Amino acid sequence: MKIDVDECRAALTLIRRTIEDHCPPGVLSSEEMVNGLYGLDLMGEAQAIAAAIVATVERLQLPVKPPAPSIKA
Repeated sequence: MKIDVDECRAALTLIRRTIEDHCPPGVLSSEEMVNGLYGLDLMGEAQAIAAAIVATVERLQLPVKPPAPSIKA
C-alpha cells in the first residue's frame, strides 16, 4: 500500500499542531528551523516530531526520591 505524500504531510501537520498545543513550550522547533536542521523532506519533520516527543517525556518524568527513613522506637 502506497501512501500519498499530501496525506503524509497532513498527518505530520496534525501531529505538529497537537504537540504545539499540548506539550511544553520549546520541545518542537519551528517549521523553519526544522527545514534548516533536517531538510525540507517529510522525514525531517518526522525526526523533529520524534525528538519533541522524547523531550516531552523527559520533562514529564518525575525524579525518583528515596523512601523516607522509618523511625523505630
